[in-house]
Amino acid sequence: MRLRVEFTTEPFDLDEAPRHALVAREIVSGAGLDHVDVGPFGTTAEGGREAVLGAVDTLLRGCLEAGATRVSLQVNVVPPAEGRDA
Repeated sequence: MRLRVEFTTEPFDLDEAPRHALVAREIVSGAGLDHVDVGPFGTTAEGGREAVLGAVDTLLRGCLEAGATRVSLQVNVVPPAEGRDA
């Protein structure tokens, strides 16, 4: 099973990336996930079930410890591509 996670961390700072945002980027980049897209208002990544769930756990713990006051996230099951096994 493949999952897609989308998340944002707050508070926002448009002048300089806050520590919790830098921690989030480091965690997701080092988690072995596919299709990581880091943006100023949110990040999206895909991967296998265990990789995504492990990254989400690490992400929540790391961001809160780094000063995030809110972490909003959504996890979706990625439907198998036509002709590809699940």
